Amino acid sequence: MDRAQKADVVNDLSGMFANSGVVVVTHYSGLTVAEITDLRSRMLGEGANFKVTKNRLAKLALNDTAKSDLGDFFTGPTAIAYSDDPIAAPKVAVNFAKDNEKLKILGGMMGETLLDESGVKALASLPSLDELRAKIVGMISTPATRIAVLTSAPAGQLARVFGAYGKTGEAA
Repeated sequence: MDRAQKADVVNDLSGMFANSGVVVVTHYSGLTVAEITDLRSRMLGEGANFKVTKNRLAKLALNDTAKSDLGDFFTGPTAIAYSDDPIAAPKVAVNFAKDNEKLKILGGMMGETLLDESGVKALASLPSLDELRAKIVGMISTPATRIAVLTSAPAGQLARVFGAYGKTGEAA
């Protein structure tokens, strides 16, 4: 890789670090090409990306950014998982690491908050943005449904009472 290509890679990584909601740093030593391809397809399915990085270039990209503390994780065979959604990349990476012990979560960063391995796992255990939206919609629509049931119940009770009186009047 010549100097111009390295500069392009550093610029791409800088943009990715600046624009991602979350970055997870992993060790991928021992993973086969098929396993990495599977991981990448899982990431893409959730709106995240997985990229093998050169440590020196990643550290250069992190210099003078708010995420410069992340540079300490770049030792050995590292790859990064990143996404705009702060839950997607950690969730896929942690679930894949459960199935395959060759992928090790080192840490990550959400916004300007540095996360260790347990922090990434805690983030992965949270519900996704879509799940949270569905819960909020459910919580908002539930009271409206209850109000509709409560307001229609007295009218239904009155109708049953009038119907019962009407039947007793006909029987007499």
